[in-house]
Amino acid sequence: MTTPGTRALLDAVAGGLRTIELGQPLFTGMPCSPNHPGFRMTLIRRHGDMVRPDGGSASNEILVTGGHVGTHVDALAHVSQEGCLHGGVDAAEGQVGGVHAEHGAERIPPMITRGVLLDVAATRGVDVLDPGQGVTADDLAAAAERAGAEPGRGDVALVRTGWARHFGDAATYLGQADGVPGVDEDGARWLAERGVVAAGSDTTAFERIPPGAGHRELPVHRILLVEHGIHIVEHLALEDASQAGLGEFLFVMTPLRIVGGTGSPVRPVAVLA
Repeated sequence: MTTPGTRALLDAVAGGLRTIELGQPLFTGMPCSPNHPGFRMTLIRRHGDMVRPDGGSASNEILVTGGHVGTHVDALAHVSQEGCLHGGVDAAEGQVGGVHAEHGAERIPPMITRGVLLDVAATRGVDVLDPGQGVTADDLAAAAERAGAEPGRGDVALVRTGWARHFGDAATYLGQADGVPGVDEDGARWLAERGVVAAGSDTTAFERIPPGAGHRELPVHRILLVEHGIHIVEHLALEDASQAGLGEFLFVMTPLRIVGGTGSPVRPVAVLA
């Protein structure tokens, strides 16, 4: 017998929900941080390589990728500060044996929660923020006012810089020379104060990358992952969400249960009635 709660969910689905993709496609040669092995996919078995007696054939591929390539979520094991992970866990002791005994990717929860799009680029009246431009607490507050929704406890906050428009140009997107816009330390504390479970953006590192600095220092990762236990989602595709005028929505994302891993590829979506 269907319970009332299940029936309400099924009725909502039958009523015609729609989704907006929030993740980038995975393809060989896609932009990738120099700190991580890139994504590679090739067919290791092609149709016709082997044909069954009844005429059937199959094809399959091999995937090679780092855990922080393409649209992905950071586990709390990803970053340490002064030798400690979130909650004071000893990072060196926890990684003995080649996997993280605590804070691994298998412990990232499925996220079916309220999402809020903080469209900073649109709030500033531009298509794309400038390279190396910081997103401050005031920027996030203004974007929340524009959206008519401020992120709160247990929510996921998505910060749009417009930088995903450069995804097809790896040199510009990675910003090794000119930098990449992103959340600064002040903005990270604003998000942490609101108790979000995760924060994401449409860039390679979520936080601001100054010109010529690369990923030498990542203070926002320390603030969110180590100090507050807030997951970070990177390489989001937020252009469709922006064009749809999203403010708040149902955010759905389920990480892979990679035991002892530091991150997981994801395919997040916004669900709308």
